[in-house]
Amino acid sequence: MLKGTLDMMVLRTLVTGDAHGHTIAKVIERTSEDVLEVEQGSLYPALHRLEDRGWVSSYWGTSENNRKAKFYKLTDFGRKQLVNETNRWRKMARAIAMVMGENVLTHDELPQGGKL
Repeated sequence: MLKGTLDMMVLRTLVTGDAHGHTIAKVIERTSEDVLEVEQGSLYPALHRLEDRGWVSSYWGTSENNRKAKFYKLTDFGRKQLVNETNRWRKMARAIAMVMGENVLTHDELPQGGKL
């Protein structure tokens, strides 16, 4: 996985609402059609890193299983960072596709990532 990709996917997952770590991992797994599996050993350091950078905030709450859990919330700064990371990722994915000989969309045909 490219550096920063997990952080971007975590931020994207939190666009739809606050979530605890287990839910974030499951959403990434489900939306990738089980291609991506997020290990706790990668997820929680990423969440701490995102919190240290001010891209997410956290609070304690109760999970759907009635257990105490730490929930993460996307901050305004994190939302802006997600737009930047999404644009960077699209540029990188297009470059890799060109190297691999795939047909790619021109820059004007790419979906605009300014709104999430």
